[in-house]
Amino acid sequence: MTDTLRACLWMSGAIVSFTSMAIAGRAVSLDLDTFEIMMYRSLIGVGIVIVAATLAGTRHQITRRSLGTHAIRNLFHFTGQNLWFYAIAVIPLAQVFALEFTSPLWVMLLSPLILGERLTRTRAIAAVFGFIGILIVTRPSPETFHIGLVAAACAAIGFAGSAVFTRKLTRTETITCILFYLTVMQSVFGILCAGIDGDIALPSAANWPWIVLIACAGLVAHFCLTTALGLAPATVVMPIDFIRLPVIALVGWALYAEALDPLVLLGAAVIFGANYFNIWHETRSVTKR
Repeated sequence: MTDTLRACLWMSGAIVSFTSMAIAGRAVSLDLDTFEIMMYRSLIGVGIVIVAATLAGTRHQITRRSLGTHAIRNLFHFTGQNLWFYAIAVIPLAQVFALEFTSPLWVMLLSPLILGERLTRTRAIAAVFGFIGILIVTRPSPETFHIGLVAAACAAIGFAGSAVFTRKLTRTETITCILFYLTVMQSVFGILCAGIDGDIALPSAANWPWIVLIACAGLVAHFCLTTALGLAPATVVMPIDFIRLPVIALVGWALYAEALDPLVLLGAAVIFGANYFNIWHETRSVTKR
């Protein structure tokens, strides 16, 4: 079996996991708010990470030298994930996933400010076309405006900030360390935000399987994606990841009677094209060196 085929199989796992998390998130949104969902997801995640690190013998890699950066990274991710859970409950799933694909474009814009990376002409062109894709998906007007669209777009920015600070952390920290503080810090954030009104709802017996699915699917999705990128270049992996959009559009149509909006698919294709153009150019530039 070739590495490319293995990458495709790992990406299939990521697609299933991301889709499962969206379905589970919508299922529990009627009884739990986003802070409660994040709190329970993160608490379960702490246990999963500790057990996995113990079995792998990597617990010694958890250090305290970058706590400030961990905190900033997790504030971005916690904010983005809360907005994402809110968005999937109030607007069509395909719109949420389409806007989520703008995250790499925001990474390009944030990297010069945080990591000191250069904003090249190629990246600027990709960002412009990505913004055009956003306009096609959202079609902003008084008639089409929905706060869920704003939440989904802002979630992408939150994920981008998380990605930029994750890149910064990987210069000195291991995956075990990053995941440990991801789950621990977001458990604290979740407890504080969910309990600020003095009323933290307990999941019903019917909701617990969904909560566990959310916790496991999130970790599995990112593990599959990272593994796939380790087996094949981003120019191969990214088109596979884009399959998430038609998959979630069909899921939304089949389970929730959501219309298959061709303009959402068109806008997402423009966003994908902008991302792919940047990755293709960056890969070609590295190859020529």
